Amino acid sequence: MDLLEYYHEHPPQNTQYILRKTQLPERGNVNLFGARGCGKTALVLDYLKEQDEQTLYIDLEDPNLILNTLDTLPLQAYIQEYDIRELILDHYEEGMLDTFPLVERLILLSRTALQEENLIPVQLFPLDYEEFLAFENASSSTIAFNHFLKAGTLPAMAKQAGNTTLRMKQFFQQQFNPNEQSLILMLARYNSQPMTTHQIYSFTKEHFRISKDFVYSSIKRFQEEGILYFIDNAIKRSGKKMLLYDFAFVKYLTAGQPFGAQFDTMIALTLIKHGIRFKTLGIHGYITEQSELIIPAPFESEESFWVKSQNKFSLYKKHGIKKITIVTVANSYAFGIEKLHFEALPFNEWSIGHAESEE
Repeated sequence: MDLLEYYHEHPPQNTQYILRKTQLPERGNVNLFGARGCGKTALVLDYLKEQDEQTLYIDLEDPNLILNTLDTLPLQAYIQEYDIRELILDHYEEGMLDTFPLVERLILLSRTALQEENLIPVQLFPLDYEEFLAFENASSSTIAFNHFLKAGTLPAMAKQAGNTTLRMKQFFQQQFNPNEQSLILMLARYNSQPMTTHQIYSFTKEHFRISKDFVYSSIKRFQEEGILYFIDNAIKRSGKKMLLYDFAFVKYLTAGQPFGAQFDTMIALTLIKHGIRFKTLGIHGYITEQSELIIPAPFESEESFWVKSQNKFSLYKKHGIKKITIVTVANSYAFGIEKLHFEALPFNEWSIGHAESEE
């Protein structure tokens, strides 16, 4: 059987898909992009099951294409002969094809946004907490939150009812090549700390034989893909805060990570996924463009936080803070100092509330 005919007659299936907030536009050429492991293929396979025989899906990582590259296959002739109107190319990389086949609708899945003007860019992030709950069968919010802490935001992990260690190991080994693994280990070690690319290289070369060019190019690629973020500091320019894209993955790679750093990362990643622009206010929290200061304080009581706020009040005034939100694990309280309003919310309420306000 011809390879294209085989792809056409045997499209892959995903019977355990859970609906995501992000969906493909109904019309137009689309570039669905996002970091490895965020669920791009699962989303498009769910879309594929609703299409007819005029849709052709090709996974460019299929081993059959090692000896039969896509540009040597009679793809355009097949499209015309079988009246293919929609072509989906999964795991596409920039420059893989000199020209795209002529088809009514083209959908390309990639890790980074493609520089093609005629493609509608659609970015898919790992799960936010509200999406995670759709994967969850827990009997209480406490159990669900505890599972979130262990499983993180990668969909394949969220589906795991028990220990995710083996699945994390498989993900790490399958999704990153050996040099990338060395670099990721160092990024996880210094996650949530102020870092420069030069510092990352310096720390990495102490443990691994790795080139400067590789480290610098990989850092740039990880940023473009959405695996790595550097958060600007509103107080000083140097030493942007570095964050990897999944806190549970970091926890797996660094067994000694303190809970406070994990909780801090959870909050920053929630803001990123909800499209909220923000900077760090030094070590004092995250300040948004609306001058809201969001402070991770997982176990802080009202009395303790009120005392700390009195001591930092001049800092808040200096930076024009209009509202302070304290994100906790379970505590709720509110108070005011002069005209500044303070409100503490549990993470599950705060994260879902932020998602609703952005929709």
